[in-house]
Amino acid sequence: MEKIAVIGGGLAGCECAMQLAKAEIPVVLFEMKPDRYSEAHHIPGLAELVCSNSLRSGDLSTAVGVLKKEMESLDSVVMKAAMQSRVPAGSAVAVDRDIFSNLVTEALEAEELITIVRKEITSLDDPELADFSKIVVSAGPLASEALTESLIAKIGGGRLYFYDAIAPIVSKDSVNMDIAFFGSRYKPEDDDYLNCPMTEEQYAAFLAELKQGERVVPREFEKEIHFEGCLPIEEMADRGDQTLTFGPLKPVGLIDPRNEEMAYAVVQLRAENKEKTSFNMVGFQTKLKYPEQKRIFRMIPGLENVEFLRLGSIHRNTYVNAPDVLDENLALKADSRIHLAGQITGVEGYLESAACGLWVGLFLAQQAKGRTLPAPPAETSMGALLGHLREHKKNFQPSNVQFGLMPALNKRAPKRVRKELYAKRAMEMFENWFNENLGE
Repeated sequence: MEKIAVIGGGLAGCECAMQLAKAEIPVVLFEMKPDRYSEAHHIPGLAELVCSNSLRSGDLSTAVGVLKKEMESLDSVVMKAAMQSRVPAGSAVAVDRDIFSNLVTEALEAEELITIVRKEITSLDDPELADFSKIVVSAGPLASEALTESLIAKIGGGRLYFYDAIAPIVSKDSVNMDIAFFGSRYKPEDDDYLNCPMTEEQYAAFLAELKQGERVVPREFEKEIHFEGCLPIEEMADRGDQTLTFGPLKPVGLIDPRNEEMAYAVVQLRAENKEKTSFNMVGFQTKLKYPEQKRIFRMIPGLENVEFLRLGSIHRNTYVNAPDVLDENLALKADSRIHLAGQITGVEGYLESAACGLWVGLFLAQQAKGRTLPAPPAETSMGALLGHLREHKKNFQPSNVQFGLMPALNKRAPKRVRKELYAKRAMEMFENWFNENLGE
């Protein structure tokens, strides 16, 4: 009987292990916590969310919204936990991260065919891995130096990496509600977000300090490469004085109830938990030093005396050049016994990582039964994401799922309906693929 090892208990590893267990294939999941924690992890549970608590839009006119639907069709453990731990965030799917982690952990612990071993694997040649027919490395963007070096020894060449930045979390009780107001963009009656309005003068003063604030300096041997979809807020400020007002501080759709006017800029805070006692500063990923974060972010109206429950930070994000080192099934070209899953492959985002792990688990489960499972069509969200990992580029970069990864529509359509057409095509083709390959 097949026996598979999964290294890493993040979103990808948990999805992979659950898919295998449901196919009645024994799995050993190796997780180094709580014996050892990475720079960004803090709780012993599986599937810990270390950056935002948002899984992004649930709107089916978005590629990530379609991806959620596809994952639900495949019985995703991450999507089940997300729906059970969801907190208000407009059309976005945001979760209470502690409840979310607990739900995923409990689900895996309840599976008889999943054995969770709390041990760090530092080498792909570890004797403990010798008896497994397949090994899935889902160690995430913070894979240990030792494991990363072992992987490099297998694939050759240097590593690719960038810095992923984490936004601060603040206490709701410390926000000045004489200034801040509840409301979602375009829906002032909703209370999913807290909004801190800024005048042009307040924004200019804040921007000046943000640009001059002292930042964490990378180590001498590390080159800073940021993912464009998750830039530190000070990096965005460096790109132009109005970059933030057209980005995370965009005031459009948010009317200040004190004067019934739209502010010059608005800082949004998103609920971190069901009780709405803590809020995440939306778009405020940062590499500012801790004292500077407190000083500069307290310049924001409404946050003058705010209590920071967690300050922002940066962490290394390691990934391989997938088109060069992985085959179409995400196995190493240098060693087909070893598959990669999650962010280490070059996908970016919680859902994308989970979907990647789900696919590897699903593929290996079918393979163990002697079946061949083709990847979903490139017109689907999951298929587009997997296609990104196969497409050779001069400068391979991680990517979120997006309609731009899918084949063109090849029809004329007004810009306002193009997203709906992409989504409709994706859902129809995914349903057909599912029925042909996994339907009863």
